[in-house]
Amino acid sequence: MKFKRVLLKLSGEQFAGIRLSGIDAKFVNNLTKELKQVIDETGAQIAIVVGGGNFMRGASISDHGVERATGDYMGMLATIINGMALVDTLESNSQPARLQSKLRVEGVAEPFIRRRAIRHMEKGRVVIIAGGTGNPYFTTDTAAVTAGLELDCEAVLKGTKVDGVYDKDPVRHPDAKKYDSISHTEALQNPEINVMDNAAISLAMDNKLPIIVFELKPGNLKKVIEGEAIGSIVAHKQQT
Repeated sequence: MKFKRVLLKLSGEQFAGIRLSGIDAKFVNNLTKELKQVIDETGAQIAIVVGGGNFMRGASISDHGVERATGDYMGMLATIINGMALVDTLESNSQPARLQSKLRVEGVAEPFIRRRAIRHMEKGRVVIIAGGTGNPYFTTDTAAVTAGLELDCEAVLKGTKVDGVYDKDPVRHPDAKKYDSISHTEALQNPEINVMDNAAISLAMDNKLPIIVFELKPGNLKKVIEGEAIGSIVAHKQQT
């Protein structure tokens, strides 16, 4: 196994599954079954940062009369809804899990405490981190990289609907080139490459934290954790 401890970033859109918004319970249930299988078979320690775009995007609503900071806090609350769904479904599939939040909501989630989160993972529990960074003007991409660094994760895994990083949008450009590996610097400099936002990539680059972008379909998470070359890796130096 290549990775012992990883941070998995899940976007809110993935929680919607085939729906336009809300939560697709079937998707969440299938994902949690796979997470349990991966942990049972690899022994990996997994933390998950969830987005909230299936309910609310702060930047979008702020264009229509709501203050940006207020919109961002609304987005953080949306991530907590997704986190609650994920932790309960994990537990119902016999995978111990804990929900922690960087936004204070003690009635439904533990406050994020670094040492407690690490201890949970050491005991085999999945730690779901909601509430973004706890501050406005930061995306959940930045929250994922921050949490990955705080929890001493070896990599941030970004599960997406595409199979890696391309030099331009593969949906609109059939001739788009897929990268097996790319440096943080190139990901920052090429405006056509949309791995994560620039703040998240810069933070990962400064701390030499690799980001692996892969298609979130059955079997792929285990392959990534075991070190198989699928998806694309964004690393301090291009991998050969």
